[in-house]
Amino acid sequence: MVQPSVAGLAGRLRRSSPPFPAALTATVTALLLLAPGLWLGHHPRPQAQGLERILGAAALLQSFPADARRPAPGLWVQRLGPDASRRLWKRQRGNWWQFWGRHGDEGLYLVLPADSFRAAAVEVPAGSLRVDDLVVLAPDPLAAGLLKEPLALKRRQPRGLEQRCVGELQSQQAVYWTDTALGQMLGPLSSLLQSFQQGCLQLGGQGATLSWQGETSSAPGLGSRQPAPLGAIQPPAPLAENLLLEIRGERLDLLLADLLNRQMIREPLASRYGIGDRQLTLLRGTPFLLRLKPQATGPFQASLELQLAVGDQRSQWAALLAPLRKALLDQGLGESSPQIRSASSPSVLPTSSWKRDDGTVVGGWRWLSPATSRQPQLLFFLGPEPALAGSSLPWPDARPQGDVALDLRLRPAALEALGLLPADLPLLVRRSDQLSLISGAVGGVGRGGGRSASLSGSLRLPSRFR
Repeated sequence: MVQPSVAGLAGRLRRSSPPFPAALTATVTALLLLAPGLWLGHHPRPQAQGLERILGAAALLQSFPADARRPAPGLWVQRLGPDASRRLWKRQRGNWWQFWGRHGDEGLYLVLPADSFRAAAVEVPAGSLRVDDLVVLAPDPLAAGLLKEPLALKRRQPRGLEQRCVGELQSQQAVYWTDTALGQMLGPLSSLLQSFQQGCLQLGGQGATLSWQGETSSAPGLGSRQPAPLGAIQPPAPLAENLLLEIRGERLDLLLADLLNRQMIREPLASRYGIGDRQLTLLRGTPFLLRLKPQATGPFQASLELQLAVGDQRSQWAALLAPLRKALLDQGLGESSPQIRSASSPSVLPTSSWKRDDGTVVGGWRWLSPATSRQPQLLFFLGPEPALAGSSLPWPDARPQGDVALDLRLRPAALEALGLLPADLPLLVRRSDQLSLISGAVGGVGRGGGRSASLSGSLRLPSRFR
C-alpha cells in the first residue's frame, strides 16, 4: 500500500517532477465550462424535444447559436462535407449541439434540427441517427452503434438540474456535464471535484472576457430545487504575479471529501500519522486558503501554502501536530524550529521546518495571526520556507466572505508554462491569462442524494483568441 509522506509530496514540486497533484485539480472544475465557438451570435431558437434523450446518453453536451456571417465550424465540415455544411450553415437559424458519449472513446457527435436539412434541401447523411426532432451525426459507424443502445433505453424524465438544463440548452449557449465527463478527462483525480460531479452553466462573453453562471451538484440526477443565485459579488482582482493559484473555501472537505472517505487513504493517515476519525472531522470542517507560488530559483518550481482558520480549536490542532512530528522524524527528516517573534507567528505555539539530509527544506508549519482575524491560523507549507519575517506582514484571513463556499483564482498560462496543468485541457483554457470561479454556499440534500450550489466565473482570453 502506498503511504503519503511530506518528502514525497514536496518532491512532486521539483523541476524534474510531473505536474503538481491534488490542489491543482480543483482548477479543472472551470475547464468544462468553455468550448470552441463561444463568440457566435444569438438568434431565436426552436424547441428540441430529442435533447432529453440525448442528455441521458451524453457525458458532456454543449449548445451553440448559429451565425451565417461566420464560416461553418470545422465539426460541420468533418461530418457533412464542405458543400452540405456550407448550405446548411447558411440556412441555420437556431441552436446546434455537440456532445461526447459516455464510453469515452467514441469521439465528438454533432446534433442538428431535422428541419434544417429540409430547409436547405440537403439530404440527411447515411448512417446518421434520428432522435425525435433531431439528427445525430456520429464520427464513425462504431460510434453510431455505441449510441443506439443508450438512446433506446427507457429513461426517467429529467428532473431537477437536468430538467432545468434542457431548457437552457434549448434557449441559449450552455454546457451540461456529468461525473462521467470528469472521469474521462481527469481519471482518478476527478474524485477531488466531488462537489461538482454534475452541472449546467450558461455561457457568455464581452470583450476579452468569457463568463458563466449556473448550478452544480455533487450527485447525478439531483432533484432538489434550484439553488439561490449568488448575490452581488465584487469581481475578483487579477491574481498577482507572485501567485499561480489561490483557493479560498469554507471547508476543506469541498476539495478532499472523497479522498478522505477512501479506506486506502484513511488507513495510512491513522496508522502512520495518527490522523483518525476525530482528526479527520476537524480537518473536513476547517476553512482554508490554498496558494501556489512560483519559485524562480532552487530545487522547486513552485511552493504550496495551506492556511487553516483553526478558530477556537487550536488546542486540537496542536495535539494533531504531535504524532505528525514523530512520523516525520521516523521518516528520517530533520527538524528545525525557528523562533520568529512577530505578530505573524506567536511564540507560544510550536513551529517546525523539515529538511532532507542535504539540508533542503521540504515543508513545515507555522502559526499566524492575520491582521483581519483575532484568532491564530495554522499555515502548512511544501517547498521552501515562506517569508514570515517582520511584524507587519499582511496575512489574509482564510475564510471566504458572504455566501461564498469556494473562491478560486488562477493564472492558467503561467501554470501551463511550468507544466502544472493537465495536457488534455482545452487550449483556450491553458493559454488564458486569468480564470476565476465562485461557488455559492452548498444547499440542502436533494432526492438524488447530492447537494446543489450556484456557480459563476470568468476567463480572460489571451490576445490570439480575442
